[in-house]
Amino acid sequence: MTLAASEGRFETAAPDEIVPPSHPRMSTPAWVALAAVYFVWGSTYLAIRYAIESIPPLSSAALRFTLAGLILAAFLAIRRGPAALRVTRRQLLSAALIGVLLLLGGNGGVVLSEQYIPTGMSALLVASVPLWIVLWRIVAKDRPNRRTLLGVLIGFAGLVVLMRPGGGAAHNYFLGVVLVIIASVSWAFGSVATKTWLTPPKDPFVASAYQMVFGGLGCALAATLHGEHFHPSAITGASAWATLYLVAAGSLVAFCSYVWLLNNAPISLVSTYAYVNPVVAVALGAVFLSESITLAVIAGGLIVVLGVAVVISTERR
Repeated sequence: MTLAASEGRFETAAPDEIVPPSHPRMSTPAWVALAAVYFVWGSTYLAIRYAIESIPPLSSAALRFTLAGLILAAFLAIRRGPAALRVTRRQLLSAALIGVLLLLGGNGGVVLSEQYIPTGMSALLVASVPLWIVLWRIVAKDRPNRRTLLGVLIGFAGLVVLMRPGGGAAHNYFLGVVLVIIASVSWAFGSVATKTWLTPPKDPFVASAYQMVFGGLGCALAATLHGEHFHPSAITGASAWATLYLVAAGSLVAFCSYVWLLNNAPISLVSTYAYVNPVVAVALGAVFLSESITLAVIAGGLIVVLGVAVVISTERR
C-alpha cells in the first residue's frame, strides 16, 4: 500500500469542459514511470516484511514516512524556495487528517497485518480499496450505478474466499485479515474525504510532504501507545536496507512517478496498477519467502481483481 490520496477518484468532465485528447502513444519516460508504479509498489509488501524483522511494525512505518516526508519537503524548499511549503491552517489540518487516515490507518494496518499473514495475501486484500471507495461515495451521497455495485458485490465475494485460513493459527490469520480490511477502509475513507470534505494543499507534492510527516508522527504516537520499544542497535542489515528502500523507492520514486503519470499518460492505463501490484507481491512472496499459493488464494484473488476491474471500467466511462 502507498500514499496517493488521489487513488480511487472517479471524476467526469462538466458538459462545457474541454476534455483533453487521449494520449495515443506512450513515451519512453512514461513507460519507465509506469514500470516503477507497477513493480516498486508491488514490492513494498516484501520490503515491509524484511523491515519488521528487527524494527517494531508501527515504529517502522513512523520511521519510513517521517523520513520520506522531510526529504520531500526539503527537496521542494530547495528547488522552489521555502514559500512553496506555505499553506493555510485549514489546508494543514486537512493534510494532517489525510495523513493519519492513509498512513496510520491505511499503511499502519498493513504493516501490523504482515506479522500474521503472507505478504501476497495482504496485497490481494488491499486490492479491494476501490470497492470500499464506492461504499464511502454512497455515504457522501454520490450514488454509483448498478454495474458499479455489481462489481463491489463480486469483489466482496472474493474477500470472503480470501478470509478462509490458509495455514498457521486460525486466530492469528483472521486477525491479520481484519487488520488489512480495516486498513483498506481507512485508506478508502481518506481518499474520498480528500475530494469531498477536506481541502488539502493544491500542489500534490506539497500535500504529500505534509501528509507523510503527519502520518509518520501518528504512527510514532500509535507505536508508543502500543507499547513498542525501538532499539536502533538491534536493527539488522536486512531491516535497514528494506527501510531505506521503502523511503526512497516506495514513498518517493513510485509516488512521484504516479503523480507525473496522471498528467502524462492515459488514466485508463495508469489505473491498471491496481491489477498488477497484487501479482507482483504474490510472486515476490513466493520466491523470497516461500509463501504458498493455494487454490483459495488464486480463486479469491482473481474474484477480487475481477470486481475491481468491473468498478474501474464502469467508472471510467
